[in-house]
Amino acid sequence: MNPSWHSEDAPDPVEIGALGWLLVILRGVPLAAMLFVGLLVLVAIRLIEKPICGMHRPVTAFLPQFVGRNAFRILGIKLRTTGDLMRERGAVVANHTSWLDIFALNARKRVYFVSKDEVAQWPAIGWLARAAGTVFIERNPRKAREQTKLFEERLRAGHKLLFFPEGTSTDGLRVLPFKTTLFAAFFAPKLRSFMYVQPVTVVFHAPKGQPDRFYGWWGDMDFGPHLLKTLAAWPQGSVELIYHPAVPVAGFADRKELARFCEDQVRNGHYRAVEADQD
Repeated sequence: MNPSWHSEDAPDPVEIGALGWLLVILRGVPLAAMLFVGLLVLVAIRLIEKPICGMHRPVTAFLPQFVGRNAFRILGIKLRTTGDLMRERGAVVANHTSWLDIFALNARKRVYFVSKDEVAQWPAIGWLARAAGTVFIERNPRKAREQTKLFEERLRAGHKLLFFPEGTSTDGLRVLPFKTTLFAAFFAPKLRSFMYVQPVTVVFHAPKGQPDRFYGWWGDMDFGPHLLKTLAAWPQGSVELIYHPAVPVAGFADRKELARFCEDQVRNGHYRAVEADQD
């Protein structure tokens, strides 16, 4: 079974002109350099930080945020945010459009992503994810207790964990039903009493003259062409982050009720943002 979402319409063809290839170089080289240097600095600092601070990351936690903010400056994509960041301990849940979500969500808030275990084995991306403190999980019910314990350790250390409950990326034009599996860990006895969850809506606004799903990355789309298309765009579009109020897990009866509430918040925020964009 392929967990990826597939559109009924084929992805738009990637067409890059002379200006586009120039922008690929002008944006791609500094972006790659920043990622490479950022990774080296993060690993070097973590070698000192880990023995002293353990799971806490008083210094390296700021590096992904720095990279996220400057990635959008390099790409020329505008980043807009509304709403207040949660101060309580807990998790953030958001809809998922593409790999750009990682830069966007890191740019505003220091978060640690929760990702499927296979990502840890991906070349380059896996190394970056590990260095940034990503929590890797297996889709195995027998691992549920072990993973809940890991979540508890990270949350008690003050880490804000970020989940994509849709379980896949989309074309950015919709919000898929939230899977409830990961929400179950929030109801563990040692977590439920202090745990909060903040829903976040991520909305990508396409460049002028481009299809609304321009930034979407889904199904069997290859990363390379999508990256080149994004680097080559002129003018660029924007991404909007809408932070909804954080809610206590203890205020919900079970994972299904909490997942449904978060889904409604994210979907309604997405609908309103898209409607406003069309006015």
